[in-house]
Amino acid sequence: MRRTTVLGFNMEKQIARRRLVVAVYALLAALLVLGWFLDRFGVTGSIYVYFIAMFLNWKILGGYGPNGLVKPFNGKGPRNEPIPSNLMELELYRYGNLDPDAPDQYRNDERELGRRDRVHYQAYQVLAILLCPIWFIAQWEIRPVHFMPPHLLPILLEWIALPAVLLAVTLPQAILLWTEPDFTPDPHEEPEPEPIPAH
Repeated sequence: MRRTTVLGFNMEKQIARRRLVVAVYALLAALLVLGWFLDRFGVTGSIYVYFIAMFLNWKILGGYGPNGLVKPFNGKGPRNEPIPSNLMELELYRYGNLDPDAPDQYRNDERELGRRDRVHYQAYQVLAILLCPIWFIAQWEIRPVHFMPPHLLPILLEWIALPAVLLAVTLPQAILLWTEPDFTPDPHEEPEPEPIPAH
């Protein structure tokens, strides 16, 4: 974890981070239901919910941007250098794993890289399971089945595909926040000096 507060709430305890994860997913579920009732996952129901999930991910969860509780997975700090002048520089910048010029608070060590890989493996196991019903529904749309009304297939597809997309952008960080133990300060780190009382 890079930060220990979200909206003024202390996130050093594991139970506080677990409550945050539950609150984020409860909000996303409520937005899914609201989007369904507004326009049956039209523009409002799907695109806005996706962008809200990205905003929550960016500002609260972290992992894929410079903000949030979880350090950026790619080890890069906020962009300070000018925009690359050609496509080769852009590709090299985009696919670089660790940026040697990044500040220390953004650079990942071996433990953090191992945790990143482990939680992505766990998250994408869930997403692989969700791909199976999406594949079945796509097959049933091509070759309609008799046990299900045809108008129900697009509805099922929306109700499985959109949550899968939301999980794809939030689940690795949620697993990290859920499983990380209580934050304790490093014993080798120098304690901050006590303020001198003014008389």
